[in-house]
Amino acid sequence: MPTLTYRHRRGQLETYFDRTAVEAWKRLTSDAPVGRVRATVRAGRDRMRTTLLDWLPEDLKGRRLLDAGCGTGALAVEAARRGAEVVAIDLSPTLVALARDRAPTDLGAGKLTFHVGDLLDDTLGRFDHVVAMDSLIHYRAQDVVRVLGHLAERTDRSLQFTFAPRTTPLAIMHAIGRLIPHSSHRAPAIEPVAEAALRQAIDGAAVMSRWTPGRSQRVASGFYTSQALELILR
Repeated sequence: MPTLTYRHRRGQLETYFDRTAVEAWKRLTSDAPVGRVRATVRAGRDRMRTTLLDWLPEDLKGRRLLDAGCGTGALAVEAARRGAEVVAIDLSPTLVALARDRAPTDLGAGKLTFHVGDLLDDTLGRFDHVVAMDSLIHYRAQDVVRVLGHLAERTDRSLQFTFAPRTTPLAIMHAIGRLIPHSSHRAPAIEPVAEAALRQAIDGAAVMSRWTPGRSQRVASGFYTSQALELILR
């Protein structure tokens, strides 16, 4: 079950991405010109999305995939083009509406449906693959492991997610951020975690006993730093 800290942070994220950051996010995820800082973030996100897609089978026909925290839907569209039945979900109704508008009508053998809501919604059913790109980076490590455990119970092949790696620059930025008075217009803080500690927490969770870490890849591009980790059935 989601914890109080998970629910609280989920509410903050819903407010931020559905109200405060909508226009910035819309521009960042398009081809529109952006400043140098956001250009590095866009490039980093593009590289991360390519990494996660490369970890999936090229042919996804007959597979069901959850894009957990789909944003404007770029990854979901590419997975559907490979033939997957993709369920894409996000907390932000505005971003999901934008994703629907941007999605192509011709996906070949693939299928794509968008939903507004919590990625832990059991009514979404079972999946072969789950991908959570930068949708868990704002949660504390213990909540990340609980979320993964909940997803693992209804996933049959692989789980891919990203986290904010604990680097010295990120740790300093995080510490400074905690000293700045809260503003409703500020993005919820990213929660850096050391990969070794995260792997240990996953290995120690009973619900994850059938899963083992696979590939790992860090992407660093200017102001964007994120690390992908693959979990596969033992």
